[in-house]
Amino acid sequence: MIQDQRAPVIEFVGVDKRFGDTVALDGVSFSVGAGSVVVLLGLSGSGKSTLLRQVNGLQQPSAGSVRVLGADVPAIRGRTLRALRRQVGFIFQNFHLVGPCTVLENVCTGLLGSLFGPRLGLAMYPRSVRRQALEQLDRVGLADRAFQRADTLSGGQQQRVAIARALIQRPKILLADEPVASLDPESSAQVMQLITAISAEDDLTVVCSLHQVELALDFADRIIGLRSGAVVLDRPAAGLTRDQAMQIYGVVGAEPTPMRPVAVELPAMAG
Repeated sequence: MIQDQRAPVIEFVGVDKRFGDTVALDGVSFSVGAGSVVVLLGLSGSGKSTLLRQVNGLQQPSAGSVRVLGADVPAIRGRTLRALRRQVGFIFQNFHLVGPCTVLENVCTGLLGSLFGPRLGLAMYPRSVRRQALEQLDRVGLADRAFQRADTLSGGQQQRVAIARALIQRPKILLADEPVASLDPESSAQVMQLITAISAEDDLTVVCSLHQVELALDFADRIIGLRSGAVVLDRPAAGLTRDQAMQIYGVVGAEPTPMRPVAVELPAMAG
């Protein structure tokens, strides 16, 4: 298990998670220092999403210890848990934007947890919140789309709006669950580049689950591989080869299988 040199902001010790007879996490132990970009790799069902949900208390471990920003996550409730969650931003695979609302209003919703009462429409948000939302949209390169409907944006642009919505919380930790799974390769690289650049600027700790090995090798500081809920690899990304990373999946040097030529009988042409 890698021990980060900086003080850990996330600590897992012997964490198990079971859903009935299904083992989702099996004795998971690791710690993450502040400002790190950690990528979780593994097949679907390997435990990546379950692990992320332990960090912000959306799920409770069946056994073991989870500490985040000094708090014993399974032990806290109510106001204390809500305060912790405000320091942990979350980016989802499917964006979770309100399509008919403007981009700016979607970013403002990132602060609903610290506001009192319902907010029906952009004008219901304090001016200070709208200003902060514009600042975050500028960081992700979408300030000029502030008053556009969110559902008119491309997939990559919608994910950048979701990043701005998470950043308006000014979190110390950013969790990202397959944030580029629905994007094309170019947009995927742009989103990952944006996340890592913001991590460096804000000293923001990022834990991100991915399927794309190449993206993980390009953008992660560290890769944690999961298989059947257990950690099977935990190494710095620097110097890690694709073949070594593919061992997480039980595959080495996997390449697409060449297609065999298929004989096709053409109709006879009229003479």
